[in-house]
Amino acid sequence: MKIETLTLNDHQEVVVKITKEVLNLFKIEVAGPCFDADYAQFSVVHRKLPPLSKNEGGNGCVRAETLLYAFRPDGTEACYREAGQGAPDERESAAYHRLFKRNLYRIFLQHFQMPPAPWGILHGVRPTKIVHRWRQGGMDKAGIIERLMDDYDCGREKAELIVPMAFRQVPFLETSDEKTVSIYVGIPFCLTRCLYCSFPSNLLPGEKTLRKFMEVFAKDLAAVQQAIAKYGFRVQNIYVGGGTPTSLPDAYFDEMLQSVCDAFWNEDIAEFTVEAGRPDSMSAAKVETMKRLHVTRVSVNPQSMQQKTLDRIGRRHTPEQVEEMFHALQVAGIPHINMDVILGLPGETADDVRDTMEKITALGPDDITLHALAIKRGSRLQKMMEEQHVELPSDEETRKMSEVALAAVKKEGMRPYYLYRQGYQSGDLENIGCCKPGAEGMYNIQIMEEHQTILGIGGAAATKVVDWRNHCLRSAFNAKDLKTYLRDIDLYIEKRANLLERIYGNENEGDKPC
Repeated sequence: MKIETLTLNDHQEVVVKITKEVLNLFKIEVAGPCFDADYAQFSVVHRKLPPLSKNEGGNGCVRAETLLYAFRPDGTEACYREAGQGAPDERESAAYHRLFKRNLYRIFLQHFQMPPAPWGILHGVRPTKIVHRWRQGGMDKAGIIERLMDDYDCGREKAELIVPMAFRQVPFLETSDEKTVSIYVGIPFCLTRCLYCSFPSNLLPGEKTLRKFMEVFAKDLAAVQQAIAKYGFRVQNIYVGGGTPTSLPDAYFDEMLQSVCDAFWNEDIAEFTVEAGRPDSMSAAKVETMKRLHVTRVSVNPQSMQQKTLDRIGRRHTPEQVEEMFHALQVAGIPHINMDVILGLPGETADDVRDTMEKITALGPDDITLHALAIKRGSRLQKMMEEQHVELPSDEETRKMSEVALAAVKKEGMRPYYLYRQGYQSGDLENIGCCKPGAEGMYNIQIMEEHQTILGIGGAAATKVVDWRNHCLRSAFNAKDLKTYLRDIDLYIEKRANLLERIYGNENEGDKPC
């Protein structure tokens, strides 16, 4: 659907944002003056209403109304209205914003015959956090499912996916307390840049820059090691990601992983993960290094096992090389190997995904993550789409891919255990990790539920500190730009140190909202 202009009565940033989210959800384009527009103007009015008492049929909570005035090019017009009330356990501002969004969403469903979205108006990255909040408030599974469907118009299928998943996470989350942390190591290099990638990674540089990176990295690592000793932290998990850490030359990879192991590994570490990514970055020496240094989990990310797709997205390897890499890690005795697949890649069909899943499950990984393609700003894919050089599978076809992939992992005895969402994902889907019982990735659960402090080291790494007193998360970020990280490392070390002191130091902030 195309409209020429959009007007809002409220221009607060959050109101503008949620209105645009609903328009994007239904692929409604604000095109400006054009001959083929369906409507000349949409005028959206969000407004607050006085609460209603129980005697008036209300619950005493905040109420909100949304009006949509639709003007056609021929001069005809219509007005549509939707209203609702908040819940007793909602903050007033959060209730208003949720109601504005749900009201507008329902107007498009009821009056414009738009198809319901699988997730309704649940747009956040971590929908399971809502489930955990309600669970901690005493609600049971059935009550939470119904509330997700009512408050957020979430489809029953998605509600019944995330609610049991969240309850399944509880024993893992309970292994962590205020002083339990994980270490994230960011190695911001790749051998090539994939078509869909917008991550802050760099093509592998030359010897001089690599040596400089290792010197700065050592300084960054030492500062985190000192912080752990200062505050008495217990390291639960180590996660080496990127980029593609195994894009480092063998000697550099060994040096990097040895330094990480020396600084943080002990026999009580629950999980030590390395993202190996792609076979063109792997070698026998790196496999030996990971085995020797106690790595317990390695990610092998084929994304697809279709050669035509690998060529199209810029992956310089073959499906056969993925299999060889997997077997090499298996022979080395790495306890857990997980694999990533992307659904919705250019030119693919549900049949391609079926073939990919058959080849991957035949290898026997105990953890598979299914990603729905996200169109990200700055990726070559987005630019090619803007220039109409590439066409993606339809939302309907991508959802078929998801059904095929989920059926395949279920057949292997895998169950979903963590999930997150991104903006502009194909089919309005999600990224979902599935594993066999006992193969759950502890780090994945902790970081996705933002339940544990993560100390970030390396290029583009983030430190995320849980403020247990104020029940929120505070962050400090290393530079995404490699040159800036190498030049200003002292500033980033200081920024992280100041954040930790604010939360864990003797002179803490006390009870201040995030």
